[in-house]
Amino acid sequence: MIVAKQKDLEVIVGMLQGYERILVLGCGTCTAICLTGGDREVGILASSLRLADKVSGKNRLLKEHTVERQCEWEFLDEINDQVKEVDAILSLGCGVGVQAISERFPDIPVLPGLDTLFMGMPQEESVWVERCSGCGNCILDKTAGICPVTRCTKGLLNGPCGGTNNGKCEVDPEKDCAWTLIYQRLEKQGKLELFDEYHPPRNFQAVVRPGRFTIK
Repeated sequence: MIVAKQKDLEVIVGMLQGYERILVLGCGTCTAICLTGGDREVGILASSLRLADKVSGKNRLLKEHTVERQCEWEFLDEINDQVKEVDAILSLGCGVGVQAISERFPDIPVLPGLDTLFMGMPQEESVWVERCSGCGNCILDKTAGICPVTRCTKGLLNGPCGGTNNGKCEVDPEKDCAWTLIYQRLEKQGKLELFDEYHPPRNFQAVVRPGRFTIK
């Protein structure tokens, strides 16, 4: 899932300067799960903005709504009428959601209320950890389901660096060395021969953006 965090309230207030009718729009999927963009967060942020307006003597219209997914136009159709009544949309979705809304409603400003962080998984309550960088060349079948591109601080593809110490990362001793974890899991699975496989260096030259994928 995509993980994001809410921008500071002061930053959001600054973005909303000059807009009098605002739709605070949540997303019921990824950002709802990571507790930054669901119904509850929409309500809390809208209430905070109303309080800020009261303190500053403003009387703006703040509408609230949450769609199932901001990244798909079919779910955005339900806000057609509301969009006509506001002059800005404050999105509590990821960066993809912000851009999808902007493409669907190109005549109205769409402002990001969140900072998109990474693709991750829940580790414990209210904690998410990065697990995938979307590199487009997955080798998890060779590394026991542990991604060295993402989980190794240096992104090494062929074993640990010389700085790993007692299974910990040289850069951040609080973190486990990804390649130590890979070795230990391959050993448990009886597949240590995979540890010796060579993975060619990645091509870090410029790539064509934006990407596009079509199912044939």
